[in-house]
Amino acid sequence: MKAVGYQQSLPITEERALFDFETAKPEPTGRDIRVAVKAVSVNPVDTKVRKRAAPPAGETKILGYDAAGVVEAVGPEVTLFKAGDEVFYAGSILRQGTNAEFHLVDERIVGRKPKTLSFAEAAALPLTSITAWELLFDRLGAVPGKSLDDRTLLITGAAGGVGSILIQLARRLTGLTVLATATRPESRDWCLSLGAHAVVDHGKPIKEQIEALKLPPVGLVASLTHSDQHYKAIVEVMAPQSKFGLIDDPAEFSIAAFKGKAISIHWESMFTRSMFTTPDIIAQHNLLNDVADLIDKGVVRTTLGDHYGSINAANLKRAHALIESNTSRGKIVLEGWG
Repeated sequence: MKAVGYQQSLPITEERALFDFETAKPEPTGRDIRVAVKAVSVNPVDTKVRKRAAPPAGETKILGYDAAGVVEAVGPEVTLFKAGDEVFYAGSILRQGTNAEFHLVDERIVGRKPKTLSFAEAAALPLTSITAWELLFDRLGAVPGKSLDDRTLLITGAAGGVGSILIQLARRLTGLTVLATATRPESRDWCLSLGAHAVVDHGKPIKEQIEALKLPPVGLVASLTHSDQHYKAIVEVMAPQSKFGLIDDPAEFSIAAFKGKAISIHWESMFTRSMFTTPDIIAQHNLLNDVADLIDKGVVRTTLGDHYGSINAANLKRAHALIESNTSRGKIVLEGWG
C-alpha cells in the first residue's frame, strides 16, 4: 500500500522530511478495524511529532491522526462496525498514522461519518472535535444546555482547528458568552462567522480590550496556543475561582500566577484515553457519534479551511509548512491517493 513517512527529524524544507513509500497492508486483530483511508487532515501534533520524535534507526514512522474512510476489514472482537461502514476518527499517537492507504484503529475511538459531509469535510473534524468537547465539558465543566450562563469563555488562538470547533460547541450547546482572540482580520472574521460574540487581538494588551466590551466575567479560559506568552495577562482578566484549560506545551508556565484568585488549571489531551486504554475509552466513539449528529442536524459545520489535493509527501510538506507558520485558519485536508 502507499504511505507517507519519515525516518529523521528534519526541517520541512528538507527533501526527506516526509517521503512517499510502499509498505505491507496491515491485518486487523482484536478490536481493530482496517480503514481504507479516503481523506486526512493535518494538525499541529503532526509537525511536533515529526520535529521531536525520530523513529528508531531503519524504521519509517507514518504520521497522521485524523481520517475519514470506509471500513474494509474487522478484527474478531469488533462489535461496533462492519465492512462497508463509513467512519471518521483520530487515531492513537502510539501507533502508525493515517497517512496510508489502509490504517488500523481501535473501534472504540471511531465514530460514524456524518452523512451530510464528504470524506474531505469529515476528515477535518475528529481530533479537534474531541479536543474541544473534552476541554469544554470534561475539563472546564461547562454546563450543556442553553440556559443563561453568566460567565464568559475566553478562547485564545481561536481561529485554528480546535478553536473553530470550540466556538461552535460553546455558542450552540451552552449559555456562555464566547470571546475569541485573533490577530489578523481574516481570522477575526472567521471567528465571528462561527459564532463568537466578540473578538479581541491577543497581539495587543487584552485587559483594556476586554473591559471595554463589558461582557460577563471571564470564568472559563481555553488557552490553545502560546500559553507561555499570554497566561499572565489572562490571569488579570479572569474572575476569582475560575478555570484555566490548556492544550499546548508552554516552555514557561508558573501555576503561582493563579494562586491568589484560586484559579484551577486543567490539561487536555485527546490522546490520553487511547494511550492508556482508559476504562472510558469508548467515550470517544460516543462523542464522535454525537458530533456527527450535530453536523447532520446543521448545528455544527465542518472547519475545513484548505484542500491541498491528494495524499502524498509533497502536499503534506506544504501542509506542515503552513501549520508551522502559525497562519493557518481552520483545517488543512488532503484527499485520495492520485
